[in-house]
Amino acid sequence: MRSVAIGSDHSGVALKAALRDHLRQRGLSVLDVGTDGPDPVDYPDIAAQAARLVARKEVDAAIVIDGAGIGSCIAANKINGARAAMCTDKTLARYSREHNGANVLALGATLVTVDDAKAIVETWLGTPMGEARYIRRLAKIRALEQMQ
Repeated sequence: MRSVAIGSDHSGVALKAALRDHLRQRGLSVLDVGTDGPDPVDYPDIAAQAARLVARKEVDAAIVIDGAGIGSCIAANKINGARAAMCTDKTLARYSREHNGANVLALGATLVTVDDAKAIVETWLGTPMGEARYIRRLAKIRALEQMQ
């Protein structure tokens, strides 16, 4: 993975900044699509923007952050081609990539520490898609998108 979009609403600004810096230190190209201030913004707008970048293949992956991570996950999953997973630990991060081919990681700023988030991101970015049976299932998910 070479490029990552990262975005957050106002509740995730501090976590986004820490992860953005962490990713850049790893040598990744990071596109910040979120807010940098405390004024309230709507997470669906930011999550959709990040998810569209992934769906259009303008970036390899995206990370979206709000208070709990759930709303951003739901919003990102409304974008065809985006497969968002909300992860609160490394096991979920691994499964979301290995079994489901997630290309958008949703995090809850109120649910994970910066150190935990870094570990989740490292696991998520470092896990490839799994066996043929998972790839077959991913094709079925893509087919569902085409029915919309």
